[in-house]
Amino acid sequence: MKIDVQVVNAFIEGGQGGNPAGIVLDADHLTASQKQRIAAGVGLSETAFVSSSTAADFKLEFYTPTRQIAHCGHATIAAFSYLHQLKRIPSAATSKETIDGNRNIFMDGDMAFMEQLAPRYRPIEEAVPRIRASLGLSAEAFPPDTRPLIVDTGNAFLMVPLASIPTVAGAKPDFEAIEAISEAWDLIGYYIFSGTPLTPGRDAGARMFAPRFGIAEEAATGMAAGPLGCYLYDKMGVHKEVFHIGQGHLMQPPSPSVIEVRLTVADGRISGLLAGGKAKHMSTITITL
Repeated sequence: MKIDVQVVNAFIEGGQGGNPAGIVLDADHLTASQKQRIAAGVGLSETAFVSSSTAADFKLEFYTPTRQIAHCGHATIAAFSYLHQLKRIPSAATSKETIDGNRNIFMDGDMAFMEQLAPRYRPIEEAVPRIRASLGLSAEAFPPDTRPLIVDTGNAFLMVPLASIPTVAGAKPDFEAIEAISEAWDLIGYYIFSGTPLTPGRDAGARMFAPRFGIAEEAATGMAAGPLGCYLYDKMGVHKEVFHIGQGHLMQPPSPSVIEVRLTVADGRISGLLAGGKAKHMSTITITL
């Protein structure tokens, strides 16, 4: 059996860059083991399988090369942007069913946005020395007035504020140590960032490491950018409701990306958020099962 997988780059910047995701449409007939084999064969950080749903407009299931995960930001944006281009989106306000509940999706012109939950914060103070060591950084690399913190808006990521973009660029991740910490704290991975971004007009520049899920580093992470917007607002006092997060610029080769985060704030509290951007179809891969 041959399966066509569409490669769609999400969170592109200026029509270029972005984070590639695999998209398999009309995947109702595929088993879980087949989906995992397809994702491993594609080899991208995530592949989304789109099926019919009785609970939402579409059912989306996400697989890394090694396992299934509950949500994936860039694969969601890639899938809905591609469905929109095929004129298969019923309206600007649409939805996805996932393995842990439904999420609303909104199309705004050629941008797709996904709903995330209000943030939940978990301290990780006792692990800070291990976190520093896992990034190959000294204590001076960490701003004295901020601390690493777990932020969960649907998936849990460790937010790691660093002193500058050169510090972010100079991190030397120990993937075995990052995986061990991520496993111990049930994290997708690390999101290291600086509020002094490389690209003008951005609120932060970031890198994402998720070796626990078979991802060394990826170019754009919508499910991490949402928590970062919350961290900037609640923990760093950046009181605005729209953030633009740059990612992918420091990869080799670079794949510049931009993720827009829109917070919903009432009485100074974040009640929810949207994370989104633009996407571009790049190619088709055929996998033989």
